[in-house]
Amino acid sequence: MFIQKETQELIEVLNWAKDNLAAKAEELANVIINCYQNGGKVILMGNGGSAADAQHIAAEFTGRYKLERGSFPALALNVNTSTITAVGNDYSFDEIFSRQVQGFAVKGDVVIGLSTSGNSKNVHKGLEAAAEKGCYTAAILGKDGGTIKSIVDLSIVIKSNNTPRVQECTIFLAHCVCDIVDRALLNYVGGKK
Repeated sequence: MFIQKETQELIEVLNWAKDNLAAKAEELANVIINCYQNGGKVILMGNGGSAADAQHIAAEFTGRYKLERGSFPALALNVNTSTITAVGNDYSFDEIFSRQVQGFAVKGDVVIGLSTSGNSKNVHKGLEAAAEKGCYTAAILGKDGGTIKSIVDLSIVIKSNNTPRVQECTIFLAHCVCDIVDRALLNYVGGKK
């Protein structure tokens, strides 16, 4: 009965997302399409399971999702352990993403933060740094969206207090975004910037 209960809870979260978040996911996809058409890149960040989701999404863009097409520039800021440990040690763990955004991001990029609580300080600071650089900022968040929802251009808040359900819904929505981007940019051969 445990698996049936967990499955039912996931179905309920996905049904809620279908009814309440589809338009926002499509909006994010359109922003990313525009970004790629203009020579920009997608930068993602998160902690723990959200870090895994960030690199998963980056891989879908850089490799491919379902369709054969050119590589889309995307990176997850949580994958370079030397940078993370150096910045964490020399500055603060709260600065591990903002320092990288300052180095990698340029105006016109899309910077996406993932946080199941909506309150991850390092993601918050990374998104603030992205806004200062003139990037479009977005976040996929859990619970009530926390402090991050009010500082980004687009917040997608999965209203669940159950972290695994937020993570599962996050990757589902991200896969939908990847699919929309793939279909729109099937003949992509690099940006025009």
